[in-house]
Amino acid sequence: MRSRSSQRWLQRHVADPFVRRAREAGYRSRAAFKLLEIDAREGLLRPGARVVDLGAAPGGWSQVAAQRIGRRGTVVAVDLLEIAPISGVTVLRGDFGDPALDDAIGSALGGARVDVVLCDLSPNLSGIASADQARAAELLYRALDFCRRWLKPEGALLAKVFQGGEFESVLRAFRAAFREVRTRKPAASRDESRETYLVARGLKAASP
Repeated sequence: MRSRSSQRWLQRHVADPFVRRAREAGYRSRAAFKLLEIDAREGLLRPGARVVDLGAAPGGWSQVAAQRIGRRGTVVAVDLLEIAPISGVTVLRGDFGDPALDDAIGSALGGARVDVVLCDLSPNLSGIASADQARAAELLYRALDFCRRWLKPEGALLAKVFQGGEFESVLRAFRAAFREVRTRKPAASRDESRETYLVARGLKAASP
């Protein structure tokens, strides 16, 4: 028997217009519309670009990226969870901080740096707000390290962040790493959600 909270979530999910639109468009998640809206404003995904999608499962963002960059581009989707194959996307399973997976990412990219890093990462939630926020922040710091290794200096990072006790620390870290950082809250992000998105450009220092 479902709890009242799970029943409310299911009712809201079924009634959600973005869930219906995602199903009609063949996207794997409603999150695809968050990326579509942000990209329409920011122009992140250009034909022929190289893109890495961190925390890609189930693959909605990778689907959008592959459509936007076309056949001349490269999309590498990375997640600890299994991702069903996506046309035009190289799927890698594992931890993006693992050196072995880093090598696999490098092989998929042909050793070249990337134009865009997408980061829709979210930790497994414990229900303890302070612990969950700290774990989410740690994933973002690791994503910044990934950008220092793989992102072009003129490239862009789009990352999900959560409002809360760690937000200001995360924002400071982004501003220390990039010359330009903007906040975006797409319409597909539910009003009650504490998530927002940072668009960062102009990496200040990259690993050789």
